[in-house]
This record gives sequence, structure tokens and C-alpha cells, in this order.
Amino acid sequence: MNKIIYLDAAASALKPDSVINAQLDFLKNKYANAGRGICARAADVDGILKNARKRVADFISAEKAEQIIFTSGTTDGLNRIVNLLRINGKIKNGTVVAVSDLDHHSARLPWYNVPDVNLITMPLNQNMNFDLSRIPYADIFVITAMSNVIGMPEDVKEIIKIAKQKNPGAITIVDAAQYVVHQKIDATDWGADFICFSGHKIGTDTGLGVMYIKNSDDFMPDKLGGGMVSKVLPEKELLLNDSPYKFEAGTLPLTQISGIESAIDYLESNRPDLNLIKYLYDRLSKNPKIKIISPRDSSLLTFIVKDMHVIDFGALIGAKGVCLRVGNMCATWIHKLLGMQGSIRISVGSWNTMDEMVAVADIIESIVK
Repeated sequence: MNKIIYLDAAASALKPDSVINAQLDFLKNKYANAGRGICARAADVDGILKNARKRVADFISAEKAEQIIFTSGTTDGLNRIVNLLRINGKIKNGTVVAVSDLDHHSARLPWYNVPDVNLITMPLNQNMNFDLSRIPYADIFVITAMSNVIGMPEDVKEIIKIAKQKNPGAITIVDAAQYVVHQKIDATDWGADFICFSGHKIGTDTGLGVMYIKNSDDFMPDKLGGGMVSKVLPEKELLLNDSPYKFEAGTLPLTQISGIESAIDYLESNRPDLNLIKYLYDRLSKNPKIKIISPRDSSLLTFIVKDMHVIDFGALIGAKGVCLRVGNMCATWIHKLLGMQGSIRISVGSWNTMDEMVAVADIIESIVK
């Protein structure tokens, strides 16, 4: 088979050499557990963890490193936030939770396990962005910062501002899994209560996520286990460690964490070139059999082919060495709103070239005759 052209960065990024080397160096020369030992090697791993946490905090402009909790991914973080709110009495019978049709399954489905909450859907405008003039009153807002189908950044700061004007006590949760790759997050400026994203989308390995908690000291943990408790007292009482450690029960994904500084450094200098997407948009939009869903200045290209099932298209183009995404992208609601069951998605990373885009356009045109 010819060289694969990988166009599925929105699902998971390929790993730069700097990340691979950092993780290999950790595994070969530095491996030990964190927070569990007093030997020099264990202390070095504690230092790696501390530096990684600070680098992430700087990356998203958090006020302090203690607001950064390491999870196993965006899905884990969004589920944990729901559990944190339940455990800490922030969810009551009739609590209004505002979601949107931009949501990934991970942003909305965790709320299906919460009885007696009232889910309402925030309206979108004709461009499939949040309609800022119709942000509703709610107790909790789930904000998808960038849809993995539409690919446009939302005005998160303004959405949160309006949400807090409607309800000063509102809790805001931001799914930044797609946004973080293309746009700078400013957690402090946004004023979000929670933000989640995954390591594997920014270039480190799978199994690592980030959960930002604005007021982390105000919450009791949702998970119990080793490392998060300072002392077990009589009568089932616990003396917890301070944040962030009280939220990190058990062993962390240290290999992945050892690569996250390199991943961030690389991403900040090598954001995906969205001119590649514009080229494909301009070329494929001329084909009458192709209906493009995403805007020209999107971070990705989403489309359907008339009279061809997306799975059939995926099989045909996959056989020609092109790796892209077909289906509903775990984003049922936006596809339903658009009146379709699924779509075809092209997303690029720093490794992609214009020569590849020309080749891919040629292949697509050969399939769509």
C-alpha cells in the first residue's frame, strides 16, 4: 500500500518526535511512581509531574497550577464533573442544565444518568454557532467551544458572561477538546468553572486528559483511593490532601504526562495550517455531487456526497490510502439538526502538506464522478 495520508487529526493527533523521545526517555531512564517514594528517582518523577502541571496551567492561562487535574481524557473529565457536582450538592431536583446541538456525546450523555434534571437546548443561529441573543436562564451550562463537525470556535467568554448575567450562580462547563488544538484558551479571562480537553489531540499519548477546576478547593473529591488522602481517621473520616492531589486517586498516566510539555511546546509552534482546508473547500465545492457542511474558514472540512453512503465513501477512499473520518462523529444532535445521519470529515495536523491535499482532492474527484 502507498503511504497513508492521515487526515483524522480531530480524532487524534500524530505524535511529534519530541513527544515520542520524551516518553521513551521517561520509560527507559526515569520511570518510577509519583508521590509514593522518597528515593531520588521517585523525587525526580514528582518533579516531572509538578513541571507538567505548571506548563499546562501556563498553556491555558490558569491562575495557578493547583487548578489543573490530570484525568484519562475529556470524556473522563466531563463525567467526573457531573459526579463532582452531585457529590457536592450542586444538583437538585429540577436543576436546569443547558446543552446544545453542537455537543459531542461526552458532553451531554453523562447528564442522562442524573435523575430529575431539566435538560434544555441552547439555540443556534443560521451559521450553527451559539445564538448569543438567545442564551437561556439555566443553573448549569455545558458549552462546546468548537464542534467536531462544524469546526468553528465559539465565543466562550461572551457565552459565559451572558450565562452569568442571566444567573450569577450558574456553573459553566467547557468542552475544549477540539478548540484547544486551534485556539488559545484563557481560562482566567473566560471565567469558566470547569474546562476539559484531552492530551492525545494535542500530541501526547492516549489515556491523559486535563480537567481545570476554577475553585478546586471548594469541592470534595469524586474518587477515593491512594494518593489523595493524608490520613484515614476513625468513624470513616478522612483528612484529604490539598488540590490537585485530592482529585487524583490512584496512579496517574505518568508516561503520557512526561510527554505533555513537549506536546504543548510543539503545538504552540506548529498549529495546523488551515489554508489546507481552504484549498480543499475551494476545489471540492465546485463539484455538484459534493455538499460541504462546514464553513470555508473552519478548522476542518465536513461534507457528504449525494447518493453515496458515508460508509461506502470511507471504504473507497480508505482503500486508496487516505485516513479520514466518516459517521456521526459521536455528535448525533448536530447531524439530526442538519437532517443527515452522518458525514465525512477531513481534519489536518502540522504533518500534512499541500501536496497531500492536491492528491486527496484528486482521489475524491476520482471517487465522486
